Amino acid sequence: MFKTIRNALSIPDIRKKLLFTLLVVVIYRIGSVIPVPFVDLAALQTAMGGIDGNSMFAYLNTMTGGAFSNATIFAMGITPYINSSIIMQLLCVAIPALERLSKEGEDGRKKIATITRYVTVGLGLLQGFAFFMYLKGSNLLEYSEGFAVWFAGAVIVLSFTAGTALMMWLGEQINDRGIGNGISILLFAGIVARLPLTVVKIIDYFKIASSGLLSGFAAYKYYIFVPIFILLFLVVIWVITFMQDAERRLPVQYAKRVVGRKMYGGQSSHLPIKVALGGVMPVIFASSILSIPSTIQMFVKPEEGTFFYKVFAALNPGSSSPWLYLVLYFLLILAFAYFYTAIQYNPVEMANNLKQNNGTIPGFRPGTPTADFIRKVLSRITLIGAFFLAFIAIVPTIYTTLTGLSALSMGGTSVIIVVGVALETVKQLESQMMMRHYKGFLD
Repeated sequence: MFKTIRNALSIPDIRKKLLFTLLVVVIYRIGSVIPVPFVDLAALQTAMGGIDGNSMFAYLNTMTGGAFSNATIFAMGITPYINSSIIMQLLCVAIPALERLSKEGEDGRKKIATITRYVTVGLGLLQGFAFFMYLKGSNLLEYSEGFAVWFAGAVIVLSFTAGTALMMWLGEQINDRGIGNGISILLFAGIVARLPLTVVKIIDYFKIASSGLLSGFAAYKYYIFVPIFILLFLVVIWVITFMQDAERRLPVQYAKRVVGRKMYGGQSSHLPIKVALGGVMPVIFASSILSIPSTIQMFVKPEEGTFFYKVFAALNPGSSSPWLYLVLYFLLILAFAYFYTAIQYNPVEMANNLKQNNGTIPGFRPGTPTADFIRKVLSRITLIGAFFLAFIAIVPTIYTTLTGLSALSMGGTSVIIVVGVALETVKQLESQMMMRHYKGFLD
């Protein structure tokens, strides 16, 4: 990876894109430390001091690189844009007019992108208002009553929404003028910004164990569970890297054909199908959907012992018994993996493309039989990839719940995003360098 980056920096065009991407990331990190006005920062730090762990607040804080716990202008992160993208992709399947629009080429995609932006702003207003209600209900504002508190609320909500819109625009600028997927790069930057804190917590655990204040298993569990956490972290990274490159290769035989005096075809090739077809998107989609209950909880604070209190507690990954959350998380990842594969890959279209190029899969007739075979392979591959994603996503939460080392919690979602974005960005760098190499060769 470092060799690829070093080679990329030697190419002026790619170096400009890398520097532009770095500039956008720096702007994002600056915005992540600028707090919105009218918030009592001292009281906020006290209230947010206990969010470390597996709670949904901790998840949002990780995704935003600490911006959520500091109520900065980027506190909402890119979650509203991700949710709006999910909504639009679902609507494009359910509503015929949007489906036709998505098939109209570049113009149709631009119109859908515009609608997605408006939906993002709407969701940003809703989520910003929810966060304001949490701040107001927890007495974390500089004003507590009267017109002043609602004026402060309007400023806070608009600031949060503007921050979300700015992040969306920054991500689009990376897509147009930088390297990698803009939204993924911003998520990557936010998660990586929290890694030094995890390292500090690991050191603190060892200091506690060696201080002599604890005895018996209470002291030795840090020497046992913390190294296991580090080992588990490295194994997860290795598994993600392995699965990102894993693929099923379908053999393809091209028939010979004569064009003029030349003969074409006759060679054997393969059709690669990646095991992790959806990449990190099913995990991001599932996490975004499961963040909705915590958003609703910001509006209403049910009394302890009531039905809704128990529901919100069951859907909180930081609770003492997060098994319902984990089951729903697992099932949503499976569902979104199939959904994402269905909208990205069309077996009938793939079979028709093979037929038009005189290509066949040995043992299957062109047309419907080939499409059915590709559909069956896609279904099995998607199931394997979905189980892999779900396993990686829930294992860290299960480990944290069983060991009680909540301060070390770095969810599988975060690890998948970091590793996946790093691999995809390096691959994009390699492909752009290869394109320039071929261009010079042809010239």
